[in-house]
Amino acid sequence: MKISEIFGLNMSQAELDFVDIDPTEDLPLFLDPFFLSKRNDNWSIEASLTLKSFFQNVIDAIRNGNEDEAKELFDHLHEPNSTCLGMSRGNPQGKGVGFEDTDKIYDSLLSSRAIQTGLIQDIEDNILFVENFGKDKLSDMTTNIITKHLIEYTQTQCNLLNIPLTSGIASEYFWNRDDDEWQTEHTDMLVIEGKKILLVPKGIVSFSKAYTPDTYYNRFVLEYLQNEHLRMRTALVERRRNGTRFVTKKRLKEDYPQTKSFLRTFTQDHPEVLEQFKHQTNIDSLSNSEFSDINIREIIRGLIRHLQGIPSGSANATDYHRMMIGILGLLFYPNLINPKKEREIHSGRKRIDITFDNAAKEGIFYRLPQNQRIPCPYIFVECKNYSSDVANPELDQIAGRFSIHRGQVGFIVCRNIDNFALFLDRCKDTFRDGRGLIIPLIDEDIITLLQNYNDNNSDFIEKFLSDRIRDITIN
Repeated sequence: MKISEIFGLNMSQAELDFVDIDPTEDLPLFLDPFFLSKRNDNWSIEASLTLKSFFQNVIDAIRNGNEDEAKELFDHLHEPNSTCLGMSRGNPQGKGVGFEDTDKIYDSLLSSRAIQTGLIQDIEDNILFVENFGKDKLSDMTTNIITKHLIEYTQTQCNLLNIPLTSGIASEYFWNRDDDEWQTEHTDMLVIEGKKILLVPKGIVSFSKAYTPDTYYNRFVLEYLQNEHLRMRTALVERRRNGTRFVTKKRLKEDYPQTKSFLRTFTQDHPEVLEQFKHQTNIDSLSNSEFSDINIREIIRGLIRHLQGIPSGSANATDYHRMMIGILGLLFYPNLINPKKEREIHSGRKRIDITFDNAAKEGIFYRLPQNQRIPCPYIFVECKNYSSDVANPELDQIAGRFSIHRGQVGFIVCRNIDNFALFLDRCKDTFRDGRGLIIPLIDEDIITLLQNYNDNNSDFIEKFLSDRIRDITIN
């Protein structure tokens, strides 16, 4: 049974922000530090900084001749069974790093001399240059190092969805970049049948098919060598009937077979090719259909029926709020991720219902800070299951939580607004006064967005939001 089934969430993978795992078996998905380093949402940035902190300590220790100290840093790279991600099948085996493998990894790292020469600068570079080091080991190392971030994420999602946590549980070791050391703690954790579980944001996992030695070798190294042999007019150059000169990759592979030793030597001589590889390699979040075989149209029809069946009024506010978490998560993934309940900052000050991290790399949520200079690292959402109209107090409430650092963009989601044009004018006034951009969405809007949702194409949602925002921001 998956997490959603165990806790009766009645939510599909498309509505959940985390990977909906079955605690009894592993999914062939991976945590990829290169992917994390390319992301611009706050959670990924923080996790990436922790990874860089750990590996920089490894690099510094090796380069300073403190090999024992460097080796000790590998002591807590254990078998991470808590995420249920990786290569094993059946009951999660944690066959990634493993206690018996850490010495081998360290010895391979040291013998390659890739750190001493400056070849390896980031933890993901190990997969290119270190023997017996693949995506499973890299993912396991990443999980170990960012365990604290995963604990906090799990707590956030469980609090959001009312999944019970167990208090006072000893965590696994995690890297604390403030103290530059491995630490553990007793904290609230998700425990299922005696097993500690860490939830993982679905937006940050991948199949780890982009930053690989195969891709680097075939698409960048060989293409560089093709151009070089053409330029130097070597014996590998052939001619087509029309006189065009060419060099085949097949012929190059005979003279330059793919080994990590060759990749190390080549990259030391041509570091610009590695930089090109890093710069040009992009990874996108997986679509919902790539996680599981789901019928997205059936899910959407069910969401619309459920939404239409919730009566307005305070008695059903919790059901409406829970419903909107899943709907907004589906509509705006992967641009908006990591939904969480906001806590009160000051006594008596009502919290905003939900905040999302802005992870957009394109589209309206990316353009707002880039082009219109409206900061929005977080997007605020206030859900109102009112039987009466929302009005100025609701606008003031959400605008009062805006700031330059937290963001100045939010949604008011409600059942209906009798005089929508008047409310839009109020949103315009709020924007003109410099108090932020507030976007209203009513049931009719939500249903329209759901009916036109496409898991692989966000054009309709983009146009809808762009038009609504234009109505507010342009006189």
